Amino acid sequence: MKKTRTYFQSRIGADTKKQSGLKLMETFFLLNDLAESKERLHTIMNYAVKRNCRIKGDPSDIFQFQESMQSFLRAGYLITLKKKKWVTPIQLKNRSPVLLGLLTEKEYQDPLLVFKKAFQEYSLKEFDYFMSGMIYLSLDTYDHVPERNIVCPYIHLIKMLDAAHLILERKE
Repeated sequence: MKKTRTYFQSRIGADTKKQSGLKLMETFFLLNDLAESKERLHTIMNYAVKRNCRIKGDPSDIFQFQESMQSFLRAGYLITLKKKKWVTPIQLKNRSPVLLGLLTEKEYQDPLLVFKKAFQEYSLKEFDYFMSGMIYLSLDTYDHVPERNIVCPYIHLIKMLDAAHLILERKE
């Protein structure tokens, strides 16, 4: 009898050949809009810290978002391994806070700094643990609060979404 294995790893953008980080990011933004991704992440965080309250909606959508975020994080990690710089000679004359979002001027000019700083502070495994914990806490009611600092990884994720969008805009 033939043995078959079931792999429970994320399959978004997975195939037999190696993917580049930019292609994985493009795939992420084809499936998810930037504003909707930020809003969904905010909603998940909001329900994760509320007691005796669970997120409304289809759990399969939330699990699909978790898998796409894990794929996005792997794409960000892949681009930090490359030596290519994304510095563009953009000078900010009118420093609009809407244009920058959470990014500083230096991060706006070189969006790769956001990924480097995030992966220096937290590993890929810690980001996966954070995402799975937040999904778990937002989908069920509970009496206790999360045991770790959940604000810093959340801010890093929001900044990484902005930086990835900038990288893809400047690539074209």
